[in-house]
Amino acid sequence: MTTTAPGYGQVDRDYAMRMATCPPEEDGPVWMVNLMHYRGEAVYADGKSGISGREADERYAPLDILSDLGAEVAFMGEVEQQILGDAPRWDRVAVVRYPTRRSFIEMQARPDFQERHVHKEAGMAQTIVAGCLPLGPPRDLSSAQATDSTDATEPAWAEVPHPPTDEDGPIVVFHLLRFHEDASETGIAAYQKAAKPVVVAQGRRVLGWFGVEGTIVGDGRAWDQAHFNAFPSLRAFNAVLDDPDRQAAQAAHRDVAVADTYTMVLRPTIDRLAASLAAPS
Repeated sequence: MTTTAPGYGQVDRDYAMRMATCPPEEDGPVWMVNLMHYRGEAVYADGKSGISGREADERYAPLDILSDLGAEVAFMGEVEQQILGDAPRWDRVAVVRYPTRRSFIEMQARPDFQERHVHKEAGMAQTIVAGCLPLGPPRDLSSAQATDSTDATEPAWAEVPHPPTDEDGPIVVFHLLRFHEDASETGIAAYQKAAKPVVVAQGRRVLGWFGVEGTIVGDGRAWDQAHFNAFPSLRAFNAVLDDPDRQAAQAAHRDVAVADTYTMVLRPTIDRLAASLAAPS
């Protein structure tokens, strides 16, 4: 990532090497899922600050560099609730689509990126950055389609029990999952099948489900999947949580399969995730 170890997490050097040496014919787009926990006040090496960790991260945001690489911010959301998962309490979740793994690694060596990185180091208390690939074929679910699905099996959001309102608008529920080795992915698949009638009835839209191929920065834990699901309102998601059939499926399948998780309610500020999955490689 940088020439020195960052203060906000452990770097997986083996995964970084795999990304850097991936043969061109095997390389391709990678979605870097970022969980961000900010310092209350930014801490710079010279002792000067006067700004929050979030403000320092805004100064870091290398949007022009990403554009130069052919990368894009596919999603960004503010954490409204953290439902599952111990400390830290995450502040923001973002997804950046890079055209190749190698482009992500090469970005770290750019002088203009390194100049910006001082702000990330100052503002970020802890982060997880997971390299992800889509699970299954991409679905072209743009933000516009999300409120008026053309899929006959998915009710339009105007027709669900808890439609979006001015006071309670659309949310995205994010899950970062690590499975028990003996349970693998079969348990979560069984849960998804059992819970599907409930979540679909409440208007859930799959924005993107990903498999994690490596965690480039984190706390030493390995993760398996990252899921982004849109709901028409927080009330709709709470109705899913309270549904007894879904609760039974969770106890029978999900709780058995999942060894560790973060589950968060996000209010999106950028949502091009589904479009990024549909984009040509």
